[in-house]
Amino acid sequence: MKQRIESVDLLRGLTIAAMILVNTPGDWGQVYTPLLHADWHGLTPTDLIFPLFLFIVGISIYYAYKHKKASLPVYKKIAVRSLKLIVLGLFLNVFTPIPPFFETLESVRIPGVLQRIGIVFFITAWLYLNCNWKLLLGISITILLGYWLFLGFMPFPDGTLPTFNRAPNNWSNYIDLKILGKHMWKPDYDPEGVLGTFPAIVTSILGVLVGRFLDSERSYKAIKLVAIGLVAVLLGYVWHLVFPINKALWSSSFVLVTAGMGTIILGLMYYIVDVKSWHFGAIFKYAGMNAITIYFLSSLISKSFYKIPVGNNENLHSWLYHNVFVSDSMSIKLTSLVYALTVVLCYLGLGYYLYRKNIFIKV
Repeated sequence: MKQRIESVDLLRGLTIAAMILVNTPGDWGQVYTPLLHADWHGLTPTDLIFPLFLFIVGISIYYAYKHKKASLPVYKKIAVRSLKLIVLGLFLNVFTPIPPFFETLESVRIPGVLQRIGIVFFITAWLYLNCNWKLLLGISITILLGYWLFLGFMPFPDGTLPTFNRAPNNWSNYIDLKILGKHMWKPDYDPEGVLGTFPAIVTSILGVLVGRFLDSERSYKAIKLVAIGLVAVLLGYVWHLVFPINKALWSSSFVLVTAGMGTIILGLMYYIVDVKSWHFGAIFKYAGMNAITIYFLSSLISKSFYKIPVGNNENLHSWLYHNVFVSDSMSIKLTSLVYALTVVLCYLGLGYYLYRKNIFIKV
């Protein structure tokens, strides 16, 4: 790498901070709409966060492996890293802080955010090592078109035509029920389910292609990135007319719109930070350098707070929220947001501490 792309580090840290923000409100019943996922079809700022992280994973893959050749040692390192992510994700699903310290396995969720990151990382890295950029683009187009045609037009075994609505007449939900059964986030679907992993890989591949573009000698890269992003967003919204934008399905239109928005954001940040050298938000960059570690700890601690009993019919989370944050001076939604922001600040502080101690935990 010629020099570290600071805008990528900064964007990674901002994304992790946003993940923690939307995952840790004080009261899930009192959350501002932009900090919630769309109920089904549609797009909120929260829906942009996870695809943006997978997009950055793709950029990181480009820089990490651009000088490496496909070989058994490289494949082994990729496989080990992917396996670590999957195991950490499964651990989050089964762990509980009170005896017997593990959830009942008969209905524990199998998919998850870290599991999807691990699978997407493995396949994207393998494809990058074995394919040129034209082939990667062709694979991406094929997956997006094939996913649309399969979900929208392939009849079910009983002859019923599919829809893009929630179960039962939805291929993504149908396959998850057949493969995962009770081991899903909700009884009728999982947002990190089996079929949606394929277009999620495209999200990461598009990150690889953007990383390649960033590393080129082209002039006016920031402007061109914004232009490319705008085209992708436009195409995504046109596709939305026949294949709705949907995070739970990770629809093809969702891939184009979110990757396009990610490209626009990165282009603007690249111009500000790397071209103009207007440095800001270093605290987010520090968190981005230990992104997976911070995300894992935030998820583990948050789950523990919900499970540890305190007093009468309360857990540690609710006790802390009601006794430290709730007051008559703020609305309930604002109080819930302040709690989440406080949690974010704690983990940003952890990121800064790890950076100062020169501790970088690679997962």
